[in-house]
Amino acid sequence: LFLIGYLIYFQVVRGEEIANSPYNRKRQNLLAEKVVRGEIVSANGEVLARTIVDEDGNETREYPYGRMFSHVVGYSLNGGSGLEAAYNIRLLRSHSFFLERIKNSLTDTKNIGDRLVTTLDTGLQTAAYDALGDNEGAIVVMRPKTGEVLAMVSKPDFNPNNIEEMWDYFTSEEGENDSSLVNRATQGLYPPGSTFKILTTLGYLKQNEDQYENYEYVCDGHIEVDGEVINCYHNTAHGTLNLRRSFALSCNSSFVHIGLSLNRKQMNSLCNSFLFNRSLPIVLPYSQSTFEMDQNMTHEKLMQTVIGQGDTLVTPLHMAMIVSAIANDGTMMAPYFIDHIENDSGDVVKTYKPSVAASNLLTEREAQILTDFMQDVIEEGTATSLKNDDYSVAGKTGSAEYGEEKGNSHSWFVCF
Repeated sequence: LFLIGYLIYFQVVRGEEIANSPYNRKRQNLLAEKVVRGEIVSANGEVLARTIVDEDGNETREYPYGRMFSHVVGYSLNGGSGLEAAYNIRLLRSHSFFLERIKNSLTDTKNIGDRLVTTLDTGLQTAAYDALGDNEGAIVVMRPKTGEVLAMVSKPDFNPNNIEEMWDYFTSEEGENDSSLVNRATQGLYPPGSTFKILTTLGYLKQNEDQYENYEYVCDGHIEVDGEVINCYHNTAHGTLNLRRSFALSCNSSFVHIGLSLNRKQMNSLCNSFLFNRSLPIVLPYSQSTFEMDQNMTHEKLMQTVIGQGDTLVTPLHMAMIVSAIANDGTMMAPYFIDHIENDSGDVVKTYKPSVAASNLLTEREAQILTDFMQDVIEEGTATSLKNDDYSVAGKTGSAEYGEEKGNSHSWFVCF
């Protein structure tokens, strides 16, 4: 009975994962001999990847948007990447009308593979791609209530249309150093800087539920503990602050003061509940975010940690998930990229539905408090340049120093 149960689990639950494994290339190659690889299209119906077949039957994979969707859509050659690799087996299966498939088998004609209809919005992807410009970095846009990924951009990028010609370069030492093939949205690990103050604030709210409105701190531009000094940005003295004002102005001194008062075990558990040090429920390759706070941590390290520096590392996608959980009243949805799969005639073969990644992360009251604080960042805090009469934004800015050279820093902005 156990063996029968395992075989059912193996076939039904893990069947597609195993069929899609890079170690199962033989089976995939057999499918490719009988099926023309299916299309990948945006939520708007725009073709993101398709296979062109010439008069001699030669097949060429084409990406009409070139670099714009390069990391999220990926490429199908040389092992594949992105959605091309994650759903390889789906693109090599055909659910064409059965009479059509019979006819094709009799005439030794290839069937047309199934089409992936993504959640990606070409308009948002274009806006994100253009906004990032020549900067290195990433932009992720997702719908908080469902987890649908609407846009994902990473730069430096590459042109998937000439991936085969460029492969020798990408696999050389010089090519690996330019990291063009790395999807920074899911694989890039960075110190979150002041965006992490969202979680530090939540930790304080949870541990001081009835007293948080009484919080007060006088900032003179820096704070010193056991000989260790943390400065505010440009050594600005913010004066007397409550919790809301500390957040809006992103006062490092105040947040170090807050961090030193926190129960470390509870703060560590809070961050783990937001999926630090844990697997993320996504189909694309990703790096695991890290956070640590324990009783043995030195004051120097704790002071860095509570303001998003130190050893804390996070991916842009994970930060989008964290902020989406606030927008969604405490429920973090699993990011997903495929709305449904259909055959070449447009008949739906499989539909993908939203799923919860983590729930009860914060109460509706806590989510509303954080939302109000994040709106103040735009209204009168560190992001007033984004203030707009046409819409309201709840957000948090952040910068995080890296490397030995003074002045090197990552820039962050998270919002809804």
